[in-house]
Amino acid sequence: MPDTVLAPLTLGTAGHIDHGKTALIRALTGVDTDRLPEERERGISIELGYAPLTLPDGRRLSVVDAPGHERFVRTMVAGATGIDLYLMTVAADDGVMPQTREHAAVLAALGVRTGVVAVTKADVADPGPALEQAAALLPGAEAVAVSARTGEGLDALAAALDRTAAGLPGRAGAAGGLVLHVDRAFTIRGAGTVVTGTLWSGSAGRGDHVELLPSGERARLRGVQVHDAVVDRAQAGQRVALNLAGVPIDRVARGDVVVGDARSVPGTVLARPEATYRVDVALDWLSPELRPAGGARVAVHHGTRETAARIAELGGRYAQLRLERALVPRAGDRLVIRSLAPPDTIGGGVVLDPAPRRHGPARDVLARLARLERGEPEPVPETPPPPAPPPPAAAPAALTPAALAVEDELRAAGAAPPLDADLDAGAELAALRDAGRAVRLGPAMHIHAEALDAVRERVLALLEAEGELTLARLRDELGTSRKYAQALLERFDAERLTLRRGDVRVLRRRGAQDS
Repeated sequence: MPDTVLAPLTLGTAGHIDHGKTALIRALTGVDTDRLPEERERGISIELGYAPLTLPDGRRLSVVDAPGHERFVRTMVAGATGIDLYLMTVAADDGVMPQTREHAAVLAALGVRTGVVAVTKADVADPGPALEQAAALLPGAEAVAVSARTGEGLDALAAALDRTAAGLPGRAGAAGGLVLHVDRAFTIRGAGTVVTGTLWSGSAGRGDHVELLPSGERARLRGVQVHDAVVDRAQAGQRVALNLAGVPIDRVARGDVVVGDARSVPGTVLARPEATYRVDVALDWLSPELRPAGGARVAVHHGTRETAARIAELGGRYAQLRLERALVPRAGDRLVIRSLAPPDTIGGGVVLDPAPRRHGPARDVLARLARLERGEPEPVPETPPPPAPPPPAAAPAALTPAALAVEDELRAAGAAPPLDADLDAGAELAALRDAGRAVRLGPAMHIHAEALDAVRERVLALLEAEGELTLARLRDELGTSRKYAQALLERFDAERLTLRRGDVRVLRRRGAQDS
């Protein structure tokens, strides 16, 4: 079968430390995924490694080799998101170990239920007991005894991966715009900023315009590679490297999300996620005793990003996660839930509403979430009779081209608007204030109303999550300067949203008095 018709897939490794994942991938691909000097010196994987693997039928898998040490489970989760199938290693001389079980739990939480088990070091010990343990832990997964040192079982393992991959549809051609969760960001002399990750959906090609979330940085793709080979366009399901033009390396990091920039194509709406501080989810726990109490603080992993969050129970399996750091999810995305101390995987879930309003439990909320989980469309509300027309009123004056130009400048500036003196647009600012599109931010500055609303939402999320907010915390959250953070906090003080107490702000409650 020609490889042009085989959808690209990503394979993720899993397993306890020293169970031979990296040696096995090296034997299968010829690539040593331990690229760091410290990894080679210590003999353990610390960061994610990558390699291409060509199967007997010609299909090329992108391999993500994850570390097995318990201290690097966060890195393993980042690598496991976006994979299509797994390769679990269990050493013949050890059998199933604690990290084997936790990695299996992570895979289950991510909905990755298809894979192959390699019982490694078959030349060192009888693989029979480990094969039995693996079958109990991962029922339904084909298991093969192998030795990376002697080559025993490698052909059988490749054939098992071939059979398993043949049953997967892949992601290429699926609906949705470009989404890539960044797992590495670095610079190359002469090329600039490069990010890598698994392409969750859409495609990426040279010249495409993209946006980095949650920061909103915009860039153009100077080049695209798949396993060090330049390609015209990469498809979903492939490991890719994107060369970003227009973004310095200090503005991008692991955990960012590259999405298609809808603003670069007028009239086009791309299916893309947005940053959010709340998600409505359906959760499942590894065991009933691991289910945290309502209001508990947990770690939430999504894509290559993680954050602490509070669980607001809504009833049954449903909850709202109130996030301390923005995530960039879509409906249907999977989450991994871990306890903060000790840091153990305790469950997972699926995103039902990636941008809900803040709410508590209610009958209509549960009914809606149950519909969303079943994949049913939102009901179309009945159209009420038209209200009686209001009495005639003077129509607001249309904004002039000069005022619209000033509005565009304010909108683009976001939370860091220019000084009024730099705009030299007194009449235009007055017109924008009258139209509700600009808001005075201190005596010498205006901000676009949409930008102020977005900052207000982030301030509320921070206060709900952390209880208080300093000027420095808001400055870092917005990626702006102290001047703007101070002006924004003073605005929220004036709105009676926040209350200043010494060097911190708290959420002003009804009836609260200034101290």
